[in-house]
Amino acid sequence: MTPALTMARRVTQLGVGLFLYGFAIAMMIRAALGISPWDVLSQGIVFHTGLNFAIVTNVVGALVLLLWIPIRQKPGIGTVVNVLTIGPSIEVGLWMLPSPEDLVSRILLLAGGLVLLAIATGLYIGARFGPGPRDGLMTGIHKKFGWPIWAVRTAIEVTVLAIGWLLGGNVGIGTLAFALLIGPMVNITLPLLRVPSAEPAPEPEKVTT
Repeated sequence: MTPALTMARRVTQLGVGLFLYGFAIAMMIRAALGISPWDVLSQGIVFHTGLNFAIVTNVVGALVLLLWIPIRQKPGIGTVVNVLTIGPSIEVGLWMLPSPEDLVSRILLLAGGLVLLAIATGLYIGARFGPGPRDGLMTGIHKKFGWPIWAVRTAIEVTVLAIGWLLGGNVGIGTLAFALLIGPMVNITLPLLRVPSAEPAPEPEKVTT
């Protein structure tokens, strides 16, 4: 694949992945069976401020990005686009999706949201434009202090979940499903969707006389 085609694929994956990421979150919200820890936090803030979910998600992302400064984590263009895009794409999903009433439909919506979120994560991270604010905070703390990545992720998400729950965010079986399944699922999608580096053009053969 030429460098131009590689860049085109990366840009496309970034845009599509971030939109689908927000849409997947909207699916989990509409399922009303519990959402991811960061979304529990955003939902709790929504309940207390009256702001819409998109604004709160963007503000939380921007504030998390400020936490990168003391750990000297550098954002990429994908990081900035992540902060600006996820919130509006969630709002689009919430506008498009109805709230099902029967349990089977809600379970299917939750399961579909989890699968789509894993695919979207593979797309946007695989584009190689930089991690999102929350992922970057995790990897930055890991690099600076040398703590195990699983311990950092668990500590951050438990803290965020506790604050969101105290604010009234929706914690349920979907939250547990997210915690247990999203890691293994992303572990599958990331290698499949990672855009390979463009191979350098082969050097011309030397002509001997």
